[in-house]
Amino acid sequence: MTAQIAPDAPQISVVVPVHDEAGAAVPLAREIAAAFAGRSYEMIFVDDASRDATLAELKAAMAELPTLRVLAHGTNAGQSRAVRTGVLAARGSVVVTMDGDGQNPPADAPRLVDALLAAPADVGLIGGRRAKRQDSAAKRQASVWANRIRRRLLGDDADDTGCGLKAFRRDVFLRLPYFDHIHRYLPALMIREGYRNQYLDVDHRHRETGRSKYTNWGRLKVAFADLLGVMWLKSRSRRPGAISEF
Repeated sequence: MTAQIAPDAPQISVVVPVHDEAGAAVPLAREIAAAFAGRSYEMIFVDDASRDATLAELKAAMAELPTLRVLAHGTNAGQSRAVRTGVLAARGSVVVTMDGDGQNPPADAPRLVDALLAAPADVGLIGGRRAKRQDSAAKRQASVWANRIRRRLLGDDADDTGCGLKAFRRDVFLRLPYFDHIHRYLPALMIREGYRNQYLDVDHRHRETGRSKYTNWGRLKVAFADLLGVMWLKSRSRRPGAISEF
């Protein structure tokens, strides 16, 4: 479903994809509510066919958290599809995404939103950059090399595309071509569409519950195909320059 932006719609939509995050999703929703208290916002948790109690816990929390919306996939479709489901349903003109495991502190999110609202119209995305990443040494090292290769091949300006905390303009995101794992290539695709990106340092926390859905080997298996696909998209892009209406 695609939300129509109504005059009384919230300004900000916080979209959180979750899969098997029982025990973590609701505390995260409470942190988001605290971080955005007093602001015009909604939060949309998209349950990607969890096999545990994640969906039940989120539905129960709706009575406690009036700004919480809960969407659920009938079939597991992955993080990127869950993000897109949330963005399509979002009513805010600014979308914030963060990972459902709680490693992105919601307290950092309003800074990204404010930076985007203060930025020129040609800035499409404010990306979080994990200043002190709390992951294993193997994951950190793999991320360093993956970011170097991606930047070399795609010419984007991001050095931490794996950070789930981002703020972007909803209408710009919906112009981008969708594919699985798009969430890792948003900076490159924003540039392809003629927009600029900016970045801010954010905190990063240890995972307190559950386990990571990704492994270095799992990422590697799809990384080359994704890179080739985005390189092809960039090569087939033609910009029209300034557009005039008469």
